[in-house]
Amino acid sequence: MKFIVTGAAGLIGSAVVYALNKQGVTDILAVDHLGTSEKWKNLRGLQFADYMEKDMFLAMLQNNDLPDDIQAVIHLGACSSTTERDATYLVHNNFEFSKLLAVRTLKRNARFLYASSAATYGGGEHGYHDDDSKIEELRPLNMYGYSKQMFDLWAKRHGMLDKIAGMKFTNVFGPNEKHKGPMRSMVCRAFEQIQEAGQVSLFRSYREEYADGEQQRDFIYVKDAVNMIIFLMIHPDLNGLYNIGSGKAETWNSLVKAVFDAMDLPCKIRYIDMPDELKGKYQYYTCADMSKIQSAGYKLTDHTLQDAVRDYVRGYLIPGKHLAD
Repeated sequence: MKFIVTGAAGLIGSAVVYALNKQGVTDILAVDHLGTSEKWKNLRGLQFADYMEKDMFLAMLQNNDLPDDIQAVIHLGACSSTTERDATYLVHNNFEFSKLLAVRTLKRNARFLYASSAATYGGGEHGYHDDDSKIEELRPLNMYGYSKQMFDLWAKRHGMLDKIAGMKFTNVFGPNEKHKGPMRSMVCRAFEQIQEAGQVSLFRSYREEYADGEQQRDFIYVKDAVNMIIFLMIHPDLNGLYNIGSGKAETWNSLVKAVFDAMDLPCKIRYIDMPDELKGKYQYYTCADMSKIQSAGYKLTDHTLQDAVRDYVRGYLIPGKHLAD
């Protein structure tokens, strides 16, 4: 296999396989854990040489049986739930698995890219700069973010960050995410709420400097995120940590209004109490500093939030299509 994509049936993974297919690449080993969810539908229409369940792939790694001719491993498979409370599970799934795969990939002199997360930035007290030298200062707000930071730190301690590329994704949205349940993007959930009730619920703010719904996040369309992944993949000299975001902070109110606009409906929002367990773990502001990847030669896309939401809603959500349909 020339390429291995883990998390291949997920939101980002399936979009990566789709992008590789568009470039004529089909010699791909797709790895995931399909379970009882509907994410198998995300694989329909994609072209890959073989599929392997995560447990079988892990056994192959433990036996050191990775193919000798691989060119790149794009490691996106992980538990991405920011509310997952089983820390032991997150360590095994997001940290131990990643360590073994990184070691095996580098021994074959192949390109290794992996999903870190903007959740590693915590409350943003140290900014949102993808600076490898400052990652020890970061304090994630949840165990998911810390499991990602654990691997970032491990890779740095073992001298790997100058050989591999870690991608700090912000809030990614787009087709092929319905299987994610409560971790679906607000675009997807807003669309569903509007269909069911004609309005959207957002959390109230509990900080004086932010009005209700004016909390800000860096939202990135999956198509734009994948363009950055491919850019990093084809430039093996670009190693270390890179933000994968829009570089813009948008409010939840603006995001929801864009969904209503895409559906040609008047905006109607109600504000609800935030669950107590989230109040101390909630990011009120995220905005990725994109200067590092831009200085490497990547030109940010012209997609505005409104354009991206319109493409997603009208191209996929309304007709009920998947990315490769």
